Amino acid sequence: MTIQVQKSFGGGAGSTGQGTLYVVGTPIGNLEDMSFRAIRTLREADLIAAEDTRQTRKLLTHFEIGTKLVSYHEHNKAASGPELIRLLKEGSSVALVSDAGLPAISDPGADLVRDAAALEIPVVPIPGPNAALSALIVSGLPTERFQFAGFPPREPKVLIRWLEELKHCTETLLFYEAPHRIKKTLRAMLDVWGDRRIALVRELTKRHEETARGTIAEALELLERHPPRGEYCLVVHGADPSAMAASGDGPANDRWWENLTVTAHVWHYESESGDRKEAMKKAAADREVTKREIYNAYIAETAEREQSEPEG
Repeated sequence: MTIQVQKSFGGGAGSTGQGTLYVVGTPIGNLEDMSFRAIRTLREADLIAAEDTRQTRKLLTHFEIGTKLVSYHEHNKAASGPELIRLLKEGSSVALVSDAGLPAISDPGADLVRDAAALEIPVVPIPGPNAALSALIVSGLPTERFQFAGFPPREPKVLIRWLEELKHCTETLLFYEAPHRIKKTLRAMLDVWGDRRIALVRELTKRHEETARGTIAEALELLERHPPRGEYCLVVHGADPSAMAASGDGPANDRWWENLTVTAHVWHYESESGDRKEAMKKAAADREVTKREIYNAYIAETAEREQSEPEG
């Protein structure tokens, strides 16, 4: 297999007669965060594919952008995705946007990007705001290494297993959570992880932007006094390696992986090397099973977790 190399500029994107898929970041609340390049790209594209056309229409109206707007979201991507790919192959340029922030982050746009890249259709990022990274840089927690984990599962048993998989991650952890589920999620974190440092960041870039820093227990007390409002980004301190070593819980133990799912076991090694195949090989060696068994278990656990995750 030959690696694909895309040169976005200077005879790269668009030089084969195919169109270009632009992945365009939009404001997460404050319209002043819209970049000049994003405005120009949306104006020049043949088509804008939006997760919520009503929300995006407000943005386009504000910046006087008249480009044709079509819908592309989780519930229609099976039909609209192939049509957008067809238009791209025929030479049309498509700008992909989400409701707010960067498309393809916990977003169905990731599927469109994957399909376009597989067909060697140029995919060009137009950077913009991102809620998770914005929350991280104001959290006061370590930023050298971090892991974005998206939305926690809704079902309680699945949530506990999911948190167990992340228990030994030493990186700072980033999550999105809805106001009506945040207390349940924080209680589960407290039960599984103990009372770690956390930052609750809400209403980023908006008038009521707020960052609460403390421990998980203190965050729960705050939410009891002031009921949660708005979408939250949770930034949680990673596991303490020295504490895990002292308790025999975690990588310091020869069989530190015993209480982890196969997925969590693979994730641990992948976070170190960035190589999933190598991570599966190491997990197989730990468990004294074949790589094929690890792969099958990983796929099954991943499918189960995806079915439990909230839509959107």
